[in-house]
Amino acid sequence: MIEDIEKILITEQQIEDMVQTLAQQVSEDYKHKNLMLLCVLKGSVVFAADLMRHITIPCSIDFMAVSSYGSTTSSSGVVRILKDLETDISDKDILIVEDIIDSGLTLNYLKELLLARNPKSVKICAILNKKARRKINIEADYNGYEIPDEFAVGYGLDYAEKYRNLPFVGVLKPEIYQK
Repeated sequence: MIEDIEKILITEQQIEDMVQTLAQQVSEDYKHKNLMLLCVLKGSVVFAADLMRHITIPCSIDFMAVSSYGSTTSSSGVVRILKDLETDISDKDILIVEDIIDSGLTLNYLKELLLARNPKSVKICAILNKKARRKINIEADYNGYEIPDEFAVGYGLDYAEKYRNLPFVGVLKPEIYQK
């Protein structure tokens, strides 16, 4: 896998430091609230697990799987719910845990869907932000790193379901995804 990586954008240590910083902010902002982390599968599972381990207040977690990519490299704009929540979120403070905000289309759809279910609040925590690709005005309430408009993989991000297990965020060599 390493031979498929053109360069490393964010090291494993930088990720660990950012996760701790974000967890401290979340822990402070949500103390005395009914926090539920919403992990967006599959890409966010690595980040959500790390974040949850560093949050110092009680919280619950649930999962949704949504897709607008399939096995391509760009969003189709059509969002499909592949797995819905198992928990009633009314009166909960929801923190959507996302690996990356890219076009914003999927995340905007998801946020609107959740707001219709009457939570106390819905906020977004994203470890990566790719503003250059944004098609809709949506931002994270808790931000990690901004990355350039390059095809990033690792730390949950994939190409055709591969590379998620890399401990860093790197740029995939174009010859890999342009086959």
